[in-house]
Amino acid sequence: MRTDLNQPNHSRAGVRALAVLATVGSMVVAMTGCGVGAMGSTSAGAKPTIVVSTTQVADFTRELVGHTATVTPLLTAGQSAHGFDPSAAQLTALSRADALVVNGAGLEVWLDDAITASGFKGKLIDASAGIALITTDDHDHHADHADHADHADHADVSAAPARSPATATPAAATKTTGNPHVWTDPALAKKMVTTITDGLSGLAKVDRATLAANAQRYGASLDALTDWITANIATVPESKRLLVTNHDAFAYFIAAYHITFIGSVIPSFDDHAEPSAAAIDALVAKIRATGTTAIFSESSISPKTAEVIGAEAGVKVYSGPDALYGDSLGVAGSDGDTYLKSEIHNARIILESWGVTPTQLPTALAR
Repeated sequence: MRTDLNQPNHSRAGVRALAVLATVGSMVVAMTGCGVGAMGSTSAGAKPTIVVSTTQVADFTRELVGHTATVTPLLTAGQSAHGFDPSAAQLTALSRADALVVNGAGLEVWLDDAITASGFKGKLIDASAGIALITTDDHDHHADHADHADHADHADVSAAPARSPATATPAAATKTTGNPHVWTDPALAKKMVTTITDGLSGLAKVDRATLAANAQRYGASLDALTDWITANIATVPESKRLLVTNHDAFAYFIAAYHITFIGSVIPSFDDHAEPSAAAIDALVAKIRATGTTAIFSESSISPKTAEVIGAEAGVKVYSGPDALYGDSLGVAGSDGDTYLKSEIHNARIILESWGVTPTQLPTALAR
């Protein structure tokens, strides 16, 4: 079974060879073959079993199904999907699942191998299906702006060199080269939630009444989040909305709120890439030329290189508890242990770096 969700620009390092996975998969099938139907292992009266890939997709799915289904995440807090390698136990869980919910857009480069090895026969739900991806024709990710199909054009900062024009590509297209971090824009996160809802509604034994009610409630929270971020960022002149991150994971957030992307420490969508000395020198020069005052590390990436660049450029580096939540949500009890909390945290930290004290959260988000 092929998913057509992979991208060639991501690193495959750390992913098992298909032959090894297939061997494990044959063991999985042998262990679980008895009692597992064509759509998974859900027995009479049991809750549907849903395996999910990333921490964000896991949070969306839990919000939708509540306690009416069993949700099993593959990735945990702090793990990146770019170089993930599923274990034998996780392949076993996948073999028994009624549904698999993934981010899609090429983020899970290991997905095809995992499905093949596990013998998964359930329903695959690609949460990013139908969303236009931000892409660049030359993969130069140290640019100012991305022209996203769902948002208006951005303001320019003349001191920063221009990026080649970006284009939009459907997320489900075969072998796309788009940025997969679509969830960083809460308006697009709502589209992902709608897609997950639609996919789960056709699942046998799903509690559709609970699913519909939770989708409406959570959708209202995402709308409130979008409105709150929009209102607060609107208080900052566009010429002052400058952002440097650890890797190119916030393109959709940047596009949604007309932010100028000065560059990233790791010049790639993939957080496993390494910056060259020339790339570091170029980023330092751009930070100085544009008057950028901060670099934002990410919770799932070491801040060491960011700190070196920050020291050289003479700007503050937000790391530790002030790091942004990018590829992964945070551990339980952190400011980013849910999607809503992670987006609120990210917006607050960025706004504070621009000298803005955010307004009080609306009731829909104060929980």
